[in-house]
Amino acid sequence: MRKPVLSALSDLSMPSSNLSEPVSDVLLRIEELSLHYGKNQPPVLQIGNLAIDRGQTVGISGPSGSGKSSLLYLISGLLKPSHGKIIWNGTDITTLGEGETDRWRRKSIGFVFQDFHLIDEVTPLDNVLIPASFIGWRINDATRKRAHELLDQVGVPLARKSTSDLSRGEQQRVAIARALLFDPPVILADEPTASLDDAASKTATETLFSLAGSNRTIITVSHDQDVIDRCGRVLRFDKGALIDDSANIKEKAELA
Repeated sequence: MRKPVLSALSDLSMPSSNLSEPVSDVLLRIEELSLHYGKNQPPVLQIGNLAIDRGQTVGISGPSGSGKSSLLYLISGLLKPSHGKIIWNGTDITTLGEGETDRWRRKSIGFVFQDFHLIDEVTPLDNVLIPASFIGWRINDATRKRAHELLDQVGVPLARKSTSDLSRGEQQRVAIARALLFDPPVILADEPTASLDDAASKTATETLFSLAGSNRTIITVSHDQDVIDRCGRVLRFDKGALIDDSANIKEKAELA
């Protein structure tokens, strides 16, 4: 996954202000999607039809090996499907070339990785600014100010000279801040609390959902029930198949 990860980090380098105006409530549409890793192997993932609206918070759950993370990488364009369509805001990204996919992702997606993918030797601020470094040698003052503000909001000390000096929870919050640097309309999060203790998990979960706001679309893969409970819709997978798609009853009850 190293090449897709580097691609995704570079693709965080474009602000989302150039996106066209939405024409319908449906943001993402999946049609007859499948992923195979071998001709004689069963599909890693197979979905008939699925639609996700703008502003939805969607939790993806299921046992390990059920295709959850593969789905996240597919809808981000970091993996190509074996068959089917992935249509974001009217654009089928499966038909795009590599460069076109990269440009689309720059405008659309903030990705929070399970293993953070931070550079230990540099400061938290420099890690948040990594996407901006792919634009040019000089990072403008407005972008630096945004990075400062995000680190302040997530509660990470700016004075730390090395990200390796941070706790695991603090490192995850740096990763969340990095994903939000250019205010993308969609956040994809792959097991955002998987390597954290209970206290750090709760803080990271609250940080992700509170900073994302009410108008951003969040799609997150997680085994953490606290994360799933924060989502308005839950997709449950098993053996590569979508077995349940339902509103989150607990979240609806808390909002009532």
